Amino acid sequence: MRSTPKRLFILPVLFLFWSSINAQDPSSTKPNLPAPLTGKYEGVGKGPNGDVQMTLDLVNEAGKFSGRVTTANGAYEIIKGQVIDGLLTLELQDKDSVAKLSLRPTENKLVGELSAHGRTGAVDFKRVSKDEITGEWDAAADAQGQPFPFTLTLKVDGEKVTGSSNSELGNTTISSGVWKDGKLVIVLESGSGQIGLIATLQDGKLVGDYDFLSQLQGKWVAVRKK
Repeated sequence: MRSTPKRLFILPVLFLFWSSINAQDPSSTKPNLPAPLTGKYEGVGKGPNGDVQMTLDLVNEAGKFSGRVTTANGAYEIIKGQVIDGLLTLELQDKDSVAKLSLRPTENKLVGELSAHGRTGAVDFKRVSKDEITGEWDAAADAQGQPFPFTLTLKVDGEKVTGSSNSELGNTTISSGVWKDGKLVIVLESGSGQIGLIATLQDGKLVGDYDFLSQLQGKWVAVRKK
């Protein structure tokens, strides 16, 4: 994080990393649901009496599916699930019968249909992003073997991240940032140029790599301020 002449710079390593962590094959025939799709979804089902608000909590552990679908009429447990040719099917215990969800993953969504009581209707679920990083963080970067302390203030709105950083070199603003699938990618606008930070949450800490104008790279870690 040395001082260098400021210039326009796009962080290729940052975008290569972001592309790699988002690469998914929706036509996969593996029996396990890809980990990024496990989570909470909110959606709407088209019923004979109008739209029905629905929540899907989905868990996949070693190929075993669990969770539930919740509506205003109650909660329905997932008793079985599988993925074949990219189609996720979930069986739900519906009182004395079994309902079935047939869903295809798209970006942040599960789209398909629900079959229950001899009727079938369209359903559209959107993933609910879990905010685990909004707040203040004490951080340190490894600058060629020397710790460089700084603070991060982060705010998440959907997948967009805004905020700032403060260190002995002054205050910097986050010019762009994304929090998606448990991964953080931000760009800080320092007086000397752009600093790219990437990280994932590990045991409550943000752990990752930084890149400063392709001239200085290293690891960084942050813990939430108490």
